[in-house]
Amino acid sequence: MLAFGFRQAHEVGAWVVMISNGLVGSWALAANWLSALRVRALWWCTLAAELTVFAQATMGVYLIAGEGYVAPQFHLLYGFSGIVAIGILYSYRSQLRQRMYLLYGLGGLFLMGLGIRAFLLR
Repeated sequence: MLAFGFRQAHEVGAWVVMISNGLVGSWALAANWLSALRVRALWWCTLAAELTVFAQATMGVYLIAGEGYVAPQFHLLYGFSGIVAIGILYSYRSQLRQRMYLLYGLGGLFLMGLGIRAFLLR
């Protein structure tokens, strides 16, 4: 039987981060132009996708601190930049209320891009 450890969970989680943020980012971007896509479920899915970034960072911290894994330096930069990006998205939501779907659409795609870049540096 194969052991499924934190390293493998972190790798699977990277795919979840990239795919989920790409999907909700695309959904929000489409909702910017198609009002039929502006449903409450979009915000719940966006929240879930953004929480995957925090889960990934937490697993990464455990891998480094708990298991002594040595990650490439820029991998850490891209990983933690995702957390900062989520904070920036959240902080601008009131100023850009008229462009909320555009903000979260581009933000979701940006988070997907950060995930891709971090994944490629592993």
